[in-house]
Amino acid sequence: MEFRFGNTTTIQVNVPDRATLVDSVTRRLAARQGFALATINLDHLVKLQRDPAFRLAYAAHDLVVADGNPIVWLSKLAERPVDLVPGSDLVLPLARLAAETDTRVALVGSTADALDGAARSLVREIPGLQIVAQLSPPMGFAPTGPQADALLADIAASGAGLCFLALGAPKQEMLAARGRTIAPGVGFVSVGAGLDFLAGQQVRAPAWVREITMEWAWRMLSSPRRLLPRYAACAAILPGEALRALAKRRA
Repeated sequence: MEFRFGNTTTIQVNVPDRATLVDSVTRRLAARQGFALATINLDHLVKLQRDPAFRLAYAAHDLVVADGNPIVWLSKLAERPVDLVPGSDLVLPLARLAAETDTRVALVGSTADALDGAARSLVREIPGLQIVAQLSPPMGFAPTGPQADALLADIAASGAGLCFLALGAPKQEMLAARGRTIAPGVGFVSVGAGLDFLAGQQVRAPAWVREITMEWAWRMLSSPRRLLPRYAACAAILPGEALRALAKRRA
């Protein structure tokens, strides 16, 4: 499944399911080969349409999975089906892969408290996991400036081979793309609120809500002032994306 922006940039969901992702990440970690993994959703599509720098960063990612049921639905409309692979669900399984391959892990997030809580949860769940860096950038952090370069250099110097980025889009994806140059031996995984969920800083929707594909409503009700405009923008682009998906099916 792919999304085209103008005549120059195409973003492709190139990892169709979780099994393929686990296989690819396992091979890369075992070979100490860096990568950048993005989890595309409707909010990202809105930002990608508006922000050329974000498009360039996304295009530099090695692996892209479908994070959001609308992306899965669009892929089925286009007859290029992919499975749902939420970014928030990737932290624990990928951290287990890190432990199995003796790969050290770095955590980058919004607050030191969230990182401490996530680290405690991960170490409790995964014996042998080595967390060698916990970095919380200051307010106003730019993912493409000198501060970003210094942070990425710190990650590389820590010996980490896998780094979870929980800074929100577009910061985390732009930082991951820059990391492919500055810390090429590190696998960067953008996980949004994944670390906050582990730390208990945010409460995720119950499993039954996720099963009926209503997690977006749960989240919106938990923070309507912040999320209502975001989801309105997502709803606005969905009809056009559906028409483009149907056009791909005819092609």
